[in-house]
Amino acid sequence: MNQDRLYKVLVGPIVSEKSTMIADKARQYAFRVVADATKTEVKAAVELLFKVQVASVQILTIKGKVKRNARFSGVRSDVRKAYVCLKEGQEINFAQEVK
Repeated sequence: MNQDRLYKVLVGPIVSEKSTMIADKARQYAFRVVADATKTEVKAAVELLFKVQVASVQILTIKGKVKRNARFSGVRSDVRKAYVCLKEGQEINFAQEVK
């Protein structure tokens, strides 16, 4: 895989109450990823950026909702998320600097 592509696959972490709870319980971390990302690309990108071992990856696409603004209606963009499960003893700390 192209290393430049791996740096662009992860858009950013999803930090919410739900994702924090999942990270504490099951060592799963949520990331927003580009629309055409695959599981193998996400796994390689997380291992490259955070220096951890990934056990599994689940990817889902959240369809954009139709929202109204006065008389006009529009559609929000689709969002693609990846849930990354780490192997035993691994941890990602988002407060640290990524090298």
